[in-house]
Amino acid sequence: MAERDSRRGFLQKSLIASVGLTSLGAGSPGITAQEHNAARTTAESPILPLSEPAPNSEWRNKQAGMAYRRLGRTGLMISEIVCGGDPIGTDNYKHLDLALEMGLNYLDMAPAYGNGDCEIAYGKFLGGPAKRNKVFLQTKVSAFGRLRNQLYREIFNSLPSEKQQSIMARVEEIRRTNLAEKPGYYLTYFPGQHNQFEGAYLSSAMMPDYAHLVEGSQQFRKCITDSLEASLRRVGTDHFDLLMCPHGANTPDELDNPHIYETFLELKTQGKVRFLGVTSHNDAAGVLRKATELGHYDAVQMAYNVINGGYVDQAILDAAAKNVGMIAMKTAHAVATHHKELQPIPQWRIDKVNKIIPGDMKPPLKGYLWVLQNPWISAVNSNLWDETFVRENLGLAGKKVQLQQV
Repeated sequence: MAERDSRRGFLQKSLIASVGLTSLGAGSPGITAQEHNAARTTAESPILPLSEPAPNSEWRNKQAGMAYRRLGRTGLMISEIVCGGDPIGTDNYKHLDLALEMGLNYLDMAPAYGNGDCEIAYGKFLGGPAKRNKVFLQTKVSAFGRLRNQLYREIFNSLPSEKQQSIMARVEEIRRTNLAEKPGYYLTYFPGQHNQFEGAYLSSAMMPDYAHLVEGSQQFRKCITDSLEASLRRVGTDHFDLLMCPHGANTPDELDNPHIYETFLELKTQGKVRFLGVTSHNDAAGVLRKATELGHYDAVQMAYNVINGGYVDQAILDAAAKNVGMIAMKTAHAVATHHKELQPIPQWRIDKVNKIIPGDMKPPLKGYLWVLQNPWISAVNSNLWDETFVRENLGLAGKKVQLQQV
């Protein structure tokens, strides 16, 4: 039975019913914390579809044939398909010229990708201010989570065995009661992903007793600053439009570090960053809810796809009501993967997306289309391996489909 735009309509009506006004922040550099927060509470405007510009909207590389959506309160009008950094390296970036011609205007990267090679490659691709001014750049603080877990682990190792046992019992309780590892909500997108829970849960279990020794450490400020400065040098730019910290948060607790926002504001005042975001593969809904609750996160990039979507949709509505920008990632990874260790993808996942969007289109492309029917998602992060991927993935922009019931 056809479901005429039912999911899209439900999401839109649910949001409009839940909130009447939302903030449209200015995002200009060189402001104080008070001014930064005031922009969210005083510049209220009626909810606008993300496809419509707001008073603070900013366009780059607008091309016919590409569809653009506003990234929440940032006002950035970004291409519905953005370029993920995973496949980009100094031996694989020249096909991005075609993507730019087709209207791509958002490049995602991180120091962790190729140990910095991804950022160097983007720098070679941009080559100077002409191309730089056509795109929005996003990088991440990849070392943040490792530092945090390391600091908690060092304290744990110094404790007597009785205290260690008490903490590990707390870890098991977190694991037992937490939704994050529930099959269907949790999907493995890359080798070693599940191992990240161990350090994250230990840190969470230790927070009640030891957060004052860890979360206030000046090492975090240095970690964030050093990471950004190195990224700026590799790309050869003077600023990033978005800084995502942490990179790949595994628990909402990781966002509760005061140095994230404080250091961001310092870097923003220096003109080196414009907006703050966070990314999450694990517990995407929990991290998105926490970022929304904290109020100072402008954008979230999280795992969102045809398999885990039912667990994340409500958090998306709540974030949209606060005008938090959202980019979906790991969208195609639910139904396809380039990691040989994770092949083959379970057939039931492929069958599901084929039932929701019938036809001969490749399952990953259907996965992107499924996400783009959600009017509160600004874009999908897409791996553009070569020109074929560029043509196929960017060709989805602006397409509307009828989603079928399953």
